[in-house]
Amino acid sequence: MVVISTAEVCIGSSEAQHDLSGLEGHRLRTHGGVSEAKVPFILSAPLNDGYRLKAGAATLKSYPVFDFALNGTGES
Repeated sequence: MVVISTAEVCIGSSEAQHDLSGLEGHRLRTHGGVSEAKVPFILSAPLNDGYRLKAGAATLKSYPVFDFALNGTGES
């Protein structure tokens, strides 16, 4: 089962439903949902042809940003 919320909703139940003693004074926070995953992917130079094709073929995530920044600009 997969459950995805909207940006205005946090999925979970109340504090009373969970043992939060392991937090030891730290706050509980969510990691965000798929609906919150849109972040800018901005480079200071245009992508080369090969990386422009990669970018158009899939939804970009944050983890390949260094590959795109280091290898995706300049000549293909």
